[in-house]
Amino acid sequence: MKKEKLPVREMIQKAMETLECSYAPYSNFKVAASLLTEDGVIYTGCNIENAAYSPGNCAERTAFFKAVSEGVREFAAICIVNEDEKGGHGICPPCGMCRQVMMEFCRPEEFYIILAADEAQYEIHTLAELFPMGFGPGSLKG
Repeated sequence: MKKEKLPVREMIQKAMETLECSYAPYSNFKVAASLLTEDGVIYTGCNIENAAYSPGNCAERTAFFKAVSEGVREFAAICIVNEDEKGGHGICPPCGMCRQVMMEFCRPEEFYIILAADEAQYEIHTLAELFPMGFGPGSLKG
């Protein structure tokens, strides 16, 4: 999908709505994501913390795992939003583990990552820009 045709406003709205599902009692830093498939379907995800820390999951990976568990493997874009303990929103890039999951299922030069504070303040990057020299399925072929 071309960058100009992305439903940015809808993706930001869906991600913002999903913030209320976030389970972040330890960091008080909510993160939500809306993941657009090549077919135009949007899957959402939120961060889910755990008292033991490492069993928690990021919003981006939650959205990917929901979609992949339903057989979806073609993705166009993801939108990531956040909310701090005071209700503020800022630009929130994906962590390295989430970028690695994106490498597994996306074409780095064609997959868009929308980082949004709100509908008026957002940035759009490709996965390749945010994860140069990423290790993906093609890296295993000699």
